[in-house]
Amino acid sequence: QLHIVESGGGLVQTGGSLRLSCVISGGTLDYVVLGWFRQAPGKEREGVACIDNYHGSTYYTDSVKGRFTISRDNGGRTVYLHMNNLKPEDAAAYHCQAGGRQSSLQAQCVRPPWGTWGPGTQVTVSS
Repeated sequence: QLHIVESGGGLVQTGGSLRLSCVISGGTLDYVVLGWFRQAPGKEREGVACIDNYHGSTYYTDSVKGRFTISRDNGGRTVYLHMNNLKPEDAAAYHCQAGGRQSSLQAQCVRPPWGTWGPGTQVTVSS
């Protein structure tokens, strides 16, 4: 069974950067998808970025393309989300998730949550 804990959130000015980290323990990560989704108050969950842990292929939702980068280390035990040029609309609780491949990477990433996810880390962007 997987256990996930996120860190790295905080308050940043518009245009600033943050790096979120996620540590995954337990279970096996051989053929899983790793990803980040976010949820702002009063809004639905939104899949932000995903990476196939075996192939390394990635998917990003349109609103973060060119600004966010997902990466993993230690065989997927550590997952990062590098966020640059942050905007007020990026403010949300960000959750890391891991689970078996269910469909295409895009199809899975845009419908969170799946598998196991952590309690989240809060990102606040001041204008």
